[in-house]
Amino acid sequence: MDDGSGTGAGRGRSLPAPLGGGPATIEEVAAAAGVSRSTVSRVVNGSTAVSPHALAAVQDAIARLGYVPNRAARSLALRQTHAIALVVPEDTRRFFGDPYFGAVVAGISDRIARSDYILNLLIASDDPGGRMTGFVRNGGVDGAIILSHHNSDAFVDRIVEAVPVVFGGRRTNGAEDDWFVDVDNVTGGRQAVEHLRSIGRRRIATVTGPLSMAGGVDRLAGFRERLAEDGLEPFAEIPGDYSEASGARAAQELLARAAEQGGALPDAVFAASDLMARGVLRTLRGAGVRIPEDVAIVGFDDSPVALSTDPPLTTIRQPMHAQGVALAGVLIDRLTGSAPPHRTTLGTELVVRGSA
Repeated sequence: MDDGSGTGAGRGRSLPAPLGGGPATIEEVAAAAGVSRSTVSRVVNGSTAVSPHALAAVQDAIARLGYVPNRAARSLALRQTHAIALVVPEDTRRFFGDPYFGAVVAGISDRIARSDYILNLLIASDDPGGRMTGFVRNGGVDGAIILSHHNSDAFVDRIVEAVPVVFGGRRTNGAEDDWFVDVDNVTGGRQAVEHLRSIGRRRIATVTGPLSMAGGVDRLAGFRERLAEDGLEPFAEIPGDYSEASGARAAQELLARAAEQGGALPDAVFAASDLMARGVLRTLRGAGVRIPEDVAIVGFDDSPVALSTDPPLTTIRQPMHAQGVALAGVLIDRLTGSAPPHRTTLGTELVVRGSA
C-alpha cells in the first residue's frame, strides 16, 4: 500500500475477482492498483492530491473491475450531502453588479464540475445570517466557501463551528488555523503607486476599499508603504465600498475640496476597485478634468469594467477565476481527507491602458 505518491502503485498485483460475484468494492480497487483505500477515495472524489502514477493505476483498476461508487449508500452512511455552500454576506445588488463575483463564481463552478459536489449559492442580503447559518448547521451542506466577509459578520463563526470552511480572502479578525485563498493585495497597492510614480505623479490620492475587510486594509497598506519610500504623504484617503457610486462620491469630494480651499486636485488617484475607478473617472471628466493629463487613474481587478471607460483603465489585475478554482479545490481537498495548505496567495499584475 502507499499514500498516493505512486511508489509501487499497481506493481506486481494480480487482479482480484469481486467477492461473491457482486460489484467491486473500493478495497478491491485499492488492492488491484497497489495503493491505499484513501488514495482510491481521492481519485473517485476528484482530488488533485494524487500523483499521476497512482492516478493512472487507480483508473486502470476501476476500469478493469467495473467499479461503480455507491454514492447514495456512502452519503447516507456518512451523512454527506455532496453539496457545498457559497456564502456571500453582501447585498444582492452588489453581488450581481460587481464583475468580481461573477469571475470568482465561474472559477468555483469550473472546479466543482470536476468533482461529485454541487454548489448552493447563499447570499446574506437582508438576512443577517440566521436562516443561512441554520441551513448550514442543520446538515444542508458538507462544507462552505465564504466570500466577501466583513469583521461584523459574526454569524461566520457559527458556520466555521459546523462544517469545513475556506475563506475568499483572509479574515482580519480570523483564527491562525483558518483556510483561505487570497491575492497579494499589499503588492497590488504598491504596484499602483509604483506606476504612478514612474510617470511623474506626486500628489496621489486613494479611494479605499472597506476597511472592515482585509483586502481594503492591505491595498491601503501597500499604497502607503510605496509612497513613504519616496518620502511622500497621501494627498487624500477617501473611504469607499468598492461600488461605482462610492468612487463618484470620492471624486465629488476631491472637487469640492479644491473649490472650497482654492487648492489643486491630486494629479493621480488609486481606486481600490475598477468600479470605484470608473466612478472617479466619469465624475472628474464630467467636471472638465482631463484624464490622464490632469489626473491619472489606476483601478484594481482588471474586470470588464476596465475596458468600459474612456480612456480604458490602467488597473491591477487580480486572478479572479483562478481564485475561485483554488477556493473550491482547497475545500474539496479538505472534504476528501487531503491536507491542503491553510494559506494560498495569488499574485497581482499591473495592466497599463489609457487612464494612467
